[in-house]
Amino acid sequence: MKVVNTEISDVLLIEPQVFGDARGFFFESYNERSFADKMGVTAHLVQDNHSRSSQNVLRGLHYQIQQPQGKLVRSVVGEIFDVAVDIRESSPTFGQWVGYLLSAENKRQLWIPAGFAHGFLVVSEVAEVLYKTTDYYAPQHERCILWNDPDLAIAWPLEATPILSAKDQAGKSFKTAEVFP
Repeated sequence: MKVVNTEISDVLLIEPQVFGDARGFFFESYNERSFADKMGVTAHLVQDNHSRSSQNVLRGLHYQIQQPQGKLVRSVVGEIFDVAVDIRESSPTFGQWVGYLLSAENKRQLWIPAGFAHGFLVVSEVAEVLYKTTDYYAPQHERCILWNDPDLAIAWPLEATPILSAKDQAGKSFKTAEVFP
């Protein structure tokens, strides 16, 4: 696997080594030892999540203020624009974001450690996203920052009005959101 540093040092883009032939392909999507050795990440992943969404669905920006979750995100069908926002007040990159196209074709994954808000936009006709987390889902601790907050100014590759859940429409502004110390 190739690990690509992003503009936010704790968020890592992972490009797996893919072995392909006439039968198809194989790659190792997660190996705890490789994560520790190549990335210095010793997180224990406890939950797998799988979502399916239509084009222009935007999910996020989500995080848990208690039981924060690190996430290993990939698209297994279609393509998404995946975003991580640093919401650790003591971080030199507080309030900054990174975004990458993850697709079934490029097989890239994004490692987003705890302390970040996460969201994605479906840019293909449909997308299925798998992500592993470092802690369990705790709805009582879930928070949401507005996807279009002007202080974050995320450059979503929108071609139409995004389709949002009621929860995402009611997200807080970055300035009023609970953040990590």
